[in-house]
Amino acid sequence: MRNCDSHGLARRELHLYGCDMNLDFHSIVRDLELVRRNKPLVLNLTNFVSAGWVANGLLAIGAAPVMSQAEEEIEELVASSDSLVLNIGTADRMMVGVMKRALRQASQLGKPVVLDPVGAGATPCRTRIVQELLEIGGVCVVRGNPSEVAALAGGKSTTRGVETSLLPAEALEYAYSINQQYGCVVVVSGPDDLIVQSQGTARLYNGTAMMARITGMGCLASAMIAAFCAVQPVLFSASLHAMASICIAGEKAASTGCGLGSYQTVFLDVLANLDEEIVKSLLAVECL
Repeated sequence: MRNCDSHGLARRELHLYGCDMNLDFHSIVRDLELVRRNKPLVLNLTNFVSAGWVANGLLAIGAAPVMSQAEEEIEELVASSDSLVLNIGTADRMMVGVMKRALRQASQLGKPVVLDPVGAGATPCRTRIVQELLEIGGVCVVRGNPSEVAALAGGKSTTRGVETSLLPAEALEYAYSINQQYGCVVVVSGPDDLIVQSQGTARLYNGTAMMARITGMGCLASAMIAAFCAVQPVLFSASLHAMASICIAGEKAASTGCGLGSYQTVFLDVLANLDEEIVKSLLAVECL
């Protein structure tokens, strides 16, 4: 999601349209158009820090966000939604209980669930919450930074608050471990992004360092994955296409030379108008 300068020279050489994991720009644009046409309702049990940003980002791609953690309405909202996001960024005991109820119901109804383990590894409490959710079953995709992913697989965490000092490649084996144990796709975000499943892994090189300076960009990535999962039943493809969309939008927005404050507005503008020409010109992805 956040590019290092060292990737720039090689980036345009990494378009592998012959790959068997659906990495071509046509499939990304096709799923983006499905989101815009179907307007999936994405239920977010998310943190209060980024809720507004996530809602605006989902609206920009054409999805319909709903934010709630009210126990009284959670069953009705799960039933009416097309996908579910569980984000533990500011979770307390009551919210975790609601998350577990929502997860069980979504699993019973066959609805895709994306889990964002914000800060896993920073404290034993956060790690335990995520592990309890995973043990319930029904999580389709886990998206986190390398330290969060490592902590969930029992590795040594280097999380400081919600930040990481690990690179995605250093968390690859941990991502495979989570995939094998829980059967979910694992997305590891960083200077490059890894989308991991048992059949193979894709590495996405799009993005910009500006994205790391916007609160909630990772939260939005998780919510966008949920939106794409609502229209694309192949979870690996949905995860890759969502990550490509947000990272290409971030990269394109940064190319305008805007400052950090205006970058957020430009990013939403680009995201709302993302099209085949932009995706085709910037997409940089490879199979591992």
